[in-house]
Amino acid sequence: MNQPSEAHRASLLPETRGDPELARAVGRVRRRFVTGRTAPHDPLGTLRELLAEEAPLLAADQLETIASRLVGDLVGLGHLEAILDDPDVTDVLVNGPGPVWIERSGRLECTSLVLDHQQINRSIERLVRPLGRRADRTHPIVDARLADGTRVAVVVDPLAVDGPVLALRRHRRAVVGFEELAGPFADALRERLRTRRNIVVHGATGSGKTTLLNALGSLVSPDERIVTIEDVAELRLPGRHVVRLEARPGTSDGVGRVAIRELVRAALRLRPDRLVVGEVRGAEALDMVWALSTGHDGGMSTVHASSPVAAMRRLATLALSAGEPLPLAAVDAQVRSAVHVLVGVGRLDGGRRGVVSIHDVDDAAACDAPLDRVLRPVTVEPRSLR
Repeated sequence: MNQPSEAHRASLLPETRGDPELARAVGRVRRRFVTGRTAPHDPLGTLRELLAEEAPLLAADQLETIASRLVGDLVGLGHLEAILDDPDVTDVLVNGPGPVWIERSGRLECTSLVLDHQQINRSIERLVRPLGRRADRTHPIVDARLADGTRVAVVVDPLAVDGPVLALRRHRRAVVGFEELAGPFADALRERLRTRRNIVVHGATGSGKTTLLNALGSLVSPDERIVTIEDVAELRLPGRHVVRLEARPGTSDGVGRVAIRELVRAALRLRPDRLVVGEVRGAEALDMVWALSTGHDGGMSTVHASSPVAAMRRLATLALSAGEPLPLAAVDAQVRSAVHVLVGVGRLDGGRRGVVSIHDVDDAAACDAPLDRVLRPVTVEPRSLR
């Protein structure tokens, strides 16, 4: 992909359009700032000084405006920085060149910020480069985690047809309380945790599965040893005996890759009192099911599914993807033996997320019984979905 010249980038500033000399001067400022040997402690002040040197006839108010625009373009996450300063923003969604979308306080909003192709690419580069990753034609998909827990998902050309796509999901600093999430289901969930039932949380993307898993983990005794396994580490369990494991993607050739499945096996050798798998997405479902059905009680996980029946079927399908020579009936039986409780989460009135259903798996049901006869709903005062 051909990179635009500094002069062209400068011409994107409204203040330089129609003034090629100023555009060239701003291009030189941009180049000097980016190639500086050390990061300036005062980026805005440094840009003011560079602009004064490169464009000495520039009016003071115009200099200040251009310097401010350049700070937004060159420092930190560029134009996204101001959005991320809002603590109520949990998701930032860039769908290619155009307006940026956010989720704030549980509701999606289209912001007034509009990014072009180059600005998105620069933001992506600043996000992934410090992580030792890159996003380009040979590595068009990146899934990573920032130091503060923010999850980064990137898809670029040639897979992203309409321009680079970026999604940021922030780790919530203010933990949502268990009572708020569970509502009328709180007592039922506490009892199932106390009796060490294996719990699988199901729901759609953004429904609060990981948030509930964090809240459930906060109820576990601090003396219990918990081992968490995630593709990208998001769980923040408060116990003093928590071991966090995170998968590693490896190179484009697969060198150095460590999959969730390997981590599940490793975790079983670490003497966990409880095994927590952040989200089951692949063949690791088989290893988790085996572990939970052979004495590792009190485990927890999440799966992307819209109903308890769909969750059980998805776990079986994912377990079959491991490629082991097992008949479907045997895998179904293992899943029914491993999973004791299915907890549904979803959006509630006002954009909040919370528990909307609990189903117990009937241990006494026949192995060939239909799933809708195996799952017994826990009846409480209903909560309204949005």
